[in-house]
Amino acid sequence: MNSSLISALAALVGAGIGGLTSVLASWLTQHTQVKAEWLAHDRARRQEVYREFIEDASKCYVHALQHNEPDLATLGSVFAKIARIRVQSSADVVTEADRIGRRIVDTYLAPDKRFEELRDMLANNSIDILGPFSDACRAEFEKLRAQQF
Repeated sequence: MNSSLISALAALVGAGIGGLTSVLASWLTQHTQVKAEWLAHDRARRQEVYREFIEDASKCYVHALQHNEPDLATLGSVFAKIARIRVQSSADVVTEADRIGRRIVDTYLAPDKRFEELRDMLANNSIDILGPFSDACRAEFEKLRAQQF
């Protein structure tokens, strides 16, 4: 075999390997960036629905503490947000959101609270129905952050 043929063949194989390595590195970089962008978008979407749920659930709970007749529009919004949470969240977050929805409905069925009772509920921290939900959301975000790296 001719030495110039071997040199040409080696150059060709080297160029092929170099090109393949470049393509593979570009693909890996692109794949990593797409995954990071998707996780960031997913996190932002969850944060938005959690924020909306917390706001609606808070309003509805305060209304339930003061009235026996439910605010159906807000209550419906709370349960719509629970359905959205169910689609995209972990089981722990869904469980806590469901618990909040049931607690609000039960509160409407209970007698109205006087201001003194609300103060007592605040003092013994029984008025905070969103704490465990917030904790579950925080744990979920920590898991998502760990997946990013």
